[in-house]
Amino acid sequence: MGTAAKLASLVKLEHTIFALPFAYAGMVLGARAADVDITVAMVLWITAAMVGARTLAMGLNRVIDASIDARNPRTAGRELPTGLVSRSQVWLLCAASLVLLIVATFQLDEITRLLWPIPVALFVLYPYTKRFTWLCHLVLGLSIGLAPLGAWLAVGADGSDPVPYLLWLGIATWIGGFDVIYATEDVDFDRANGLNSLPARFGVGPALAMVRVAHAATIAAFGIAGSRSDLNPGFWVALVVAAGLLVWENSMVSADDLTRLDKAFFTINSYVGVVLGVGLMVGTI
Repeated sequence: MGTAAKLASLVKLEHTIFALPFAYAGMVLGARAADVDITVAMVLWITAAMVGARTLAMGLNRVIDASIDARNPRTAGRELPTGLVSRSQVWLLCAASLVLLIVATFQLDEITRLLWPIPVALFVLYPYTKRFTWLCHLVLGLSIGLAPLGAWLAVGADGSDPVPYLLWLGIATWIGGFDVIYATEDVDFDRANGLNSLPARFGVGPALAMVRVAHAATIAAFGIAGSRSDLNPGFWVALVVAAGLLVWENSMVSADDLTRLDKAFFTINSYVGVVLGVGLMVGTI
C-alpha cells in the first residue's frame, strides 16, 4: 500500500460520501430559498470544500490524538501509532486539505471567505475537548453539522433563516449521539487515562439514555426544518425511515450488551445520514 493509500485510510476518505448529502441538501435548500440556479461550478466547489474540510478534521484528530491512540488497545493499530505514516506526512495532508478548503470558499459566495476559520477552529478544538470536558461529543457534532449551513451560505441564501440552523442542530445531536455510543468501548481506558466522555463520566446506561434523547431531538429538528421549508411527502417518508433506523440503532446497544455496537455504529448509522440527506433533496423536487 502506497503512502497516498495509507493517508486515505487514516482519514477514512471513503466515508466522505456519507457527509456529502447534507452539504448538497444545504445547497439545494439554500438555492431554493434564494431563488438562484445551482450551477456545475457550485456543486464542484462545494464538493471540494467538503472533501477538504472533512480530510482536515480527520487528519487533525489523528495527529493530535496520536499518543492517546498508541496507548489504547482499540486504536493502537491505526496508521500513525504503527508508523505506517509519519506525523510530518499527516501534517502535510492537513495543510493541503486546508488550502483546498480555502480555495473552494473563494469560489463561492463572499461570506464563505470570511467564515471558513470557524469550522477550522472547531476541527482543532475537538481533539482536545476529551481532555477537559464530557461535552466533547457535542463539539464533534457541531463541527460536522456545519455542512448544510456552510453550503446554504455558499449559494448566497439568507443567513438569518432558521432552517440551516435547525439542520445544524439536527446533525449535531445525531452525530454527538452516535459518538457517545462509540465511546462506550473506551470507558475503562478513558477513566484510567483521565479522559472525558459521557459514558466515562455518568456510566454506560445513563449515557445511552441521553443518546436516545439526543436522537429524538434530531428527528424533531429535521421535522421542524422540513415543515418550514414546505417539503414534499418524499422528505417525510425519509424522516420516518430515519427515525426507525435510529430506534433500531439504539435498541442494539445496552449497558449489558455492547456486542452489536459495530453494526449499530458503522452500518445502520451510515444509512441514517444518507436517508436524511437524500430525503431533504428529494423533498424539494
